[in-house]
Amino acid sequence: MRLKEDVRPVTYLKSNAADLLEQINTTHRVVVITQNGTARAVLQDPESYEQMQRAIGLLKLVAQGEADVRGQRTVAADEVFAGLRKKLAARQA
Repeated sequence: MRLKEDVRPVTYLKSNAADLLEQINTTHRVVVITQNGTARAVLQDPESYEQMQRAIGLLKLVAQGEADVRGQRTVAADEVFAGLRKKLAARQA
């Protein structure tokens, strides 16, 4: 983060919204909007936001998998593949 460029007061946002949008869509860096010296919002380009959402989704899946392993809610790989082969064979019959 470049503080001079990436942290802006709300008054700057009000008068330079188009410039800020250009900046975040060109640099793909977030801009922190402050009000009375306190961070109040973060502006982010849509592409970076979507990438972040996908990454968070994957991290949630990993966390769920780890919880399943800790809770011993797992199935051996050979059992999974045997069940899949059985389902495929039933479909082909």
